[in-house]
Formats: sequence, structure tokens, C-alpha cells
Amino acid sequence: MTSNAKSTEDQATLDRILQESRKIRGVSLWQDAWRRLRRNKSAMGSLIFLILLALTTIFTPLLPLQSPIDKDLNNRRFLSPTVQSASMGSRPGLKFKDGSLTAQLSEFEQVVAATKTEIAEIPDAAERTRRLEQLESRIAVEHPFNQLWNQLGPVSFAMVRTRVAIFGDYAIPSLFGTDKLGRDLMARVFWGSRVSLVVGVVATFVSLLIGVSYGAIAGYFGGTVDAIMMRIVDMLYSIPFIFVVIFLVTFLGEDSVKKILDSYGIDQITIFYIIIGAIYWLTMSRVVRGQVLSLRQEQFVESARTIGASPMRIVFRHLVPNTLGVVIVYLTLTVPSVMLFEAFLSFLGLGVAPPDVSLGLLLNDGVEALSIVKLFWWVVVFPGAALALTLFALNFLGDGLRDALDPRMKNK
Repeated sequence: MTSNAKSTEDQATLDRILQESRKIRGVSLWQDAWRRLRRNKSAMGSLIFLILLALTTIFTPLLPLQSPIDKDLNNRRFLSPTVQSASMGSRPGLKFKDGSLTAQLSEFEQVVAATKTEIAEIPDAAERTRRLEQLESRIAVEHPFNQLWNQLGPVSFAMVRTRVAIFGDYAIPSLFGTDKLGRDLMARVFWGSRVSLVVGVVATFVSLLIGVSYGAIAGYFGGTVDAIMMRIVDMLYSIPFIFVVIFLVTFLGEDSVKKILDSYGIDQITIFYIIIGAIYWLTMSRVVRGQVLSLRQEQFVESARTIGASPMRIVFRHLVPNTLGVVIVYLTLTVPSVMLFEAFLSFLGLGVAPPDVSLGLLLNDGVEALSIVKLFWWVVVFPGAALALTLFALNFLGDGLRDALDPRMKNK
């Protein structure tokens, strides 16, 4: 009886423990990392700021901003921040109908539609083609949008058209003042932030593809392969990349080379993105190599080898995903480095070329406008603040991710 009672008691205890264990939910590394990241107020604040900044830059063409390239040397040079209302197309030099963007756009579209109807009635197919090409060239030069914005892509063009349909001629006042050529500084800061962020993201993505692939392959194969690949990295580290970039930017900006690139649909700013990304992969490759060296002897890699997985499958399917924590942290620190490098090159006049605009180009314009006679503080403060806030947010987020993704701090 005593034995049966003890067995019943043990069974009851076991059932109670099992019931309690079912209530316990496991927490993965990513779930725990997100929980710890949410407790980091500076990192979460930076994350929210960067999300809002990204959304703002993506939808900049939809915002009722003034033109970032329209100049008014006679009336608007170095205007201090103001709340005076602005109207799109009102500058007399534009010669828009009734001083209105919407009126000029309506008239222009009517003329284009009438011209297309006239061309469609031409019996000769070759002549129709020639006239249509002439019309497209005319649209590229004379379209009201192309006089107020520079080289709008298809998506941006559609967004600007939506902006005009919603807001009409209304534009936000020059809250940031104007620059030395009478251009609205607020619009230029928004469009410049767009370009700078794209440079940072695209160049970082290029460095991610090259650096992760190179470092993972070197770390997995090890031995002679690793030694050769890392010596190549060491040699590349010894090259002063600032001179390489200056040479490439100057060479690719030469007219004959520019025409060749244009024939393939490649513009100079795209090449600029790729060049910057191609010189920032070295440290990424070393970081990933070190992680792969510590993982390649783990049991999950041996299991993959046992079932016949190819080396490339092991590298990219099993090893690379296990380095994502470190890679993500490094990416958040690479983006501000790339943005600073772009700002530095633009400051030297070797980066983004006018009429395109970036934060670095705006800072260069601001420094040139500084005078001991009169202080035009807004031309430096607003672009500088935009760049500084973005870089601070990226660095704070990187520090927060570094702490949150550290496995040694799990459940702390």
C-alpha cells in the first residue's frame, strides 16, 4: 500500500511538472534580441526616426515642396527662413501660363495631344517615327516638370503628377531659407537626403554581396585558399582608395566614356554608388571570415557534409545565415561611413554632380556661402543637422543591435 501511495504521489508530481512545463514558452535568439532592443530607448528612438526618414525620402516627390532646382537670382538669393506662402511656377522667368504650374501643365498636355494626333495622320511610317522622336525630345526639354525637377524617373514622375493633382500650385514656404542661387533650401535638403540615403543603402548592399561571399568562402575552405584570398585583401588595404575613387570618378566623367555608359543606360551616379560599395567590402569580408572560421567545425556543418551537401550550399545555406547577427550590426555602421564618404567626395566636388543634390553637396554650397560680412547660418545649419541626425541615429541603432544580438547576453 505504501509503495502504491508513493507511486501515485510521484505520478501526481510528474503530471504537475509536465503541466507547468507546457506553460513555459521558449524564446529564440531573435525574439530575445528584439525584446532587449525594445528596452534600449536610444536604439528604438533611432529606429523610429530612421523609419520615418526612409518613408519621407521615398515619398519626397509626393510632398508639396518647392522646386529643388528652380533659381531666382533676382529676388530670392539668401532669403532667411520665412513662412511667406509660395506658388509653383510663379517665377516670371519660367514663363508659365498665368504664373501657374497647373495651367502650364494643362496647356502643354493639350499641345502634345494635338501634335500626336497630327503625327498619327502622316501616311509615311518613317516620317511618323522621326516626328515622334522629335516630340519626345521636345517633351524632355519643355515639359513643366523637367523645368522644376531634375531627371525624374518613371516612379518619381508619377508621384510628382499625383502631388500636383492633390496640392495644385501650393508649396510649403521656404522654412529653411534659400541658397546663393535663390533655390528653396528645404526642398533641396529633402531631395538631398533622398540621394544620400540611396548612396548609403546601395553602396552598403554592394559591399554586403562582395564582402560576405568573399569572406565566407575564404573562411570555409581555409588553408591555402584562405591565405591567398586574405593576402589579396591585405594588398587592397594598402591602396589609398581616395585616389582610386578620384581617378575612377574623373575617368568615368570624361565625355567619351560618359557617352558609352549612357548608351547602356548607365548614368554617372549609378557608377558612383557601385564604386563606393566596391571599396567598402574589405572589412566586411574579414568579419565574416572570422565568424565562419569559428563555425565550420560545428556539428551542423559536419551533418551537411555527411548528407552530401556541396561546399557552396554549406557556405550560403548553413554558414552565412549564422553570421547574420554580426553582419546586420556591421551594416548599420557601414551606412553612415558610406554617407560620410559620399559627403566628403561631394564636398570636394567629386561626388554627386549638379543639378543632382546630396547632403554633402549642400554642405559644400553652405561653406562657400559663409562670409565674414554677413552670416547666412541657415545654409549650413539645416543640411548639417539633417546629416548629423541621420548619422547619429544609424550609430545608436548599430550599438543597440550589437548588444541585442550578442548571444552571451541572451535572457539578460
